[in-house]
Amino acid sequence: MNGNNKASLARAEGIVEEALPGLMFRVKLQDGQTLLAHLSGKMRLHRIRVLPGDRVSLEMSPDGGRGRINRRL
Repeated sequence: MNGNNKASLARAEGIVEEALPGLMFRVKLQDGQTLLAHLSGKMRLHRIRVLPGDRVSLEMSPDGGRGRINRRL
């Protein structure tokens, strides 16, 4: 098994609605769906701040309930 399946992850854009404890965020996607997302490792490493109201690019898990924020737009 190959653990690096970045090509199979769905990508989306959304707006951060709420900042939660533990660097988790509630993000509303363009289609109206809301999901829980965390920051990617590089964003944590470089201490990029994400605030409510920011537009972000994220990768969603296959079930669509969680995601990882890759980039602030």
